[in-house]
Amino acid sequence: MAKTEKELRAQIAELVKEYYDIKFAPKPFEPGKSMVRYAGRVFDEKELQSLVDASLDFWLTSGRYSEAFESAFCAFTGAEYAFLVNSGSSANLVALASLTSPLLGHRRLKRGDEVIAVAAGFPTTVNPIIQYGMVPVFVDVEIGTYNIDVRQLEKAISSKTKAIFLAHTLGNPYDLDAIMKLVEKYNLWLIEDCCDALGSTYKGRFVGSFGHIATCSFYPAHHITMGEGGCVFTSDETLARAARSIRDWGRDCYCAPGESNTCGKRFSATYGTLPKGYDHKYVYSHIGYNLKVTDMQAAIGVEQLKKLPKFIEARKANFKAWTEGFKKFGDAFILPRPTEGSDPSWFAFPVTVAENTGFTRTELTDYLNNHGVETRNLFAGNLLRQPAYIGIEHRVAPGGLKRTDHIMNDTFFLGTYPGLTREQIEYTLGIIEEFLKSKGVA
Repeated sequence: MAKTEKELRAQIAELVKEYYDIKFAPKPFEPGKSMVRYAGRVFDEKELQSLVDASLDFWLTSGRYSEAFESAFCAFTGAEYAFLVNSGSSANLVALASLTSPLLGHRRLKRGDEVIAVAAGFPTTVNPIIQYGMVPVFVDVEIGTYNIDVRQLEKAISSKTKAIFLAHTLGNPYDLDAIMKLVEKYNLWLIEDCCDALGSTYKGRFVGSFGHIATCSFYPAHHITMGEGGCVFTSDETLARAARSIRDWGRDCYCAPGESNTCGKRFSATYGTLPKGYDHKYVYSHIGYNLKVTDMQAAIGVEQLKKLPKFIEARKANFKAWTEGFKKFGDAFILPRPTEGSDPSWFAFPVTVAENTGFTRTELTDYLNNHGVETRNLFAGNLLRQPAYIGIEHRVAPGGLKRTDHIMNDTFFLGTYPGLTREQIEYTLGIIEEFLKSKGVA
């Protein structure tokens, strides 16, 4: 007797679990041979089963899993609206583009407007500002929190300043009390880039819930992964409408894939100077893109999101272990500190080599790499010194970017991701101690 679809799916799911147990069986850590990664995907058979289940639907764009993820993401963050996109970079693009929407009237951003940013970060937080013809205004950061120096922020604001677009650096929330006061005082927009900070809180509230619109990334290095993928989220109905449109080709229609005439006036309304009754599915109210994810990606995310609370706790525990371990190195390093009032879901453990230690950041990171320990610099260091950004229109806030340059020269980070073990942390601390002794420091 032929098996039903349901029976076949169940059989396939069991086979997938067997495959997972063989293919992805954990391997013991071998000091000096195994790599200590700075980040990595952490998953079990559930993600693989969900991925295969979605592929069996052969629904190759956003679908039931995408809707399930967006709903669960809103439930976790408290946002009213969430829209999956194909990367965190695309999420930043959609978020900034949403603030240019005609739906916002006189408050819409336009070419020539200034947007507050930092140069010590990841480029795709700044790129949309440039791509939409606006002017990034760079403010220096603090060593330790690695976030914007709020003492200098107000000095950077001019009559042309219309928005603030900042990432919570490596999961550490910036001073949202101070920033929100300026947002309200000067009637500015705030975009929160939470790509490294999913699950971080400031005074008991999740980051992403303070600004007008926020973003997340689901690249493998981040708090949860879909391989590629990102999310735009907001509780502002107008911005949600703009974000959905810009993600979905710029169309005015908001029907889900496979649906028609949700608005009830598909062939009866008038738009722009189009003929009356022009098919609403082909009416474009924004200049947009197609930035949706596939349902296969979303299927992975659904299972990852269930694991997020445990992932967050593991990141915090690993950060604590690094902090305790580095104490024995005395004043050789400037250690990270959370922003007052925050509880970070740390993306990484950033470390700055102190002055006059007798060694450089590069010497140490090269030594670690040669002993199987991955590190990363704090992204671009100083974005304005990167080849692609030399000559861009910008403004530097009073006070300059001295500490940004310090980070560019002397800061690196180690991993905190949930796959990192205490044995790997202890091994790395031992390698650092060995290096310091070779330099006559320890």
